[in-house]
Amino acid sequence: MAWRWSQLVRTLQLGQSRFSNIHSRRLNLPLKFSIRVGATSSFQSRIYSSASSASSADSSPILPENSTTTKVVESTKAETILSSLNDSELAKFAAIAETWWDLEGPFKPLHLMNPTRLSFIRSTLCRCFRKDPYGPRPFEGLKILDVGCGGGILSEPLARMGATVTGIDAVDKNIKIASLHASLDPLTSSIEYCCTTAEQMVEEQRKFDAVIALEVIEHVANPAEFCKSLSALTIPSGATVISTINRSMRAYASAIVMAEYVLQWLPKGTHHWSSLLTPEELVLILQRASISVQEMAGFVYNPLTGKWSLSDDISVNFILFGTKNSQ
Repeated sequence: MAWRWSQLVRTLQLGQSRFSNIHSRRLNLPLKFSIRVGATSSFQSRIYSSASSASSADSSPILPENSTTTKVVESTKAETILSSLNDSELAKFAAIAETWWDLEGPFKPLHLMNPTRLSFIRSTLCRCFRKDPYGPRPFEGLKILDVGCGGGILSEPLARMGATVTGIDAVDKNIKIASLHASLDPLTSSIEYCCTTAEQMVEEQRKFDAVIALEVIEHVANPAEFCKSLSALTIPSGATVISTINRSMRAYASAIVMAEYVLQWLPKGTHHWSSLLTPEELVLILQRASISVQEMAGFVYNPLTGKWSLSDDISVNFILFGTKNSQ
């Protein structure tokens, strides 16, 4: 196995804080969690086709200008709430917001990764809430929050799986694009899109069965506060799913140097090395926010097939599932 669990256990037992740029105090946290890595592999392969079909409708052309919009909510008090937003990151994504549904544009890597992300989400949430992962609408009855929803490329397949979805993003252009695209399909037109922040949602006392933040935490100013907000938005024993990039030399070489500067899959400057978190650091932050990590997996890209798959290798991209403590 690429990642040594003994190293993680030692880190947690010693209560080490190896991310002073994230939090200045030591994190003396109890070692009370169980992580399953690689447990999804065989299970995911059986439901991959179902998740892929749910996301297949995402391969849509650029939006027509005369489309109607779904429900969009703008928060008027967001400026007054303590926020983990990073203004420079917001400006960066606002500049490319119109390309969310361009399958050959800056967000092409996320479109390619989406079926694999959905496989992990489908299996973990169905196990958490005792749902049938093979059913056509396995998330029926679940309220799911998509934090940093962007143009809605994750919100839409979640809605097609039966969930009641709320997507939030601090970039107004993203919300408008997401709303416009969702309105084109009756199965996704019920998605509630809000131009707001997780912190503002906490102030409004919103609660969800599951809170998902994919490829978001590396772009916020304060990951610890951000995770506290995710926890506050989750019901007791509810689910949290986060994906991000590991702060490893291999990730620097592949996700930054190769993806941004050589292959130019992403705009230069999309990711900053100092903003990335290691799996150990993220587990510690989540524990402090009353979220116990239950499962973790890596994403690996096959350049020959052009597809992503789940793996035990979390040295570059990884995704985790956790549950909020009941007390």
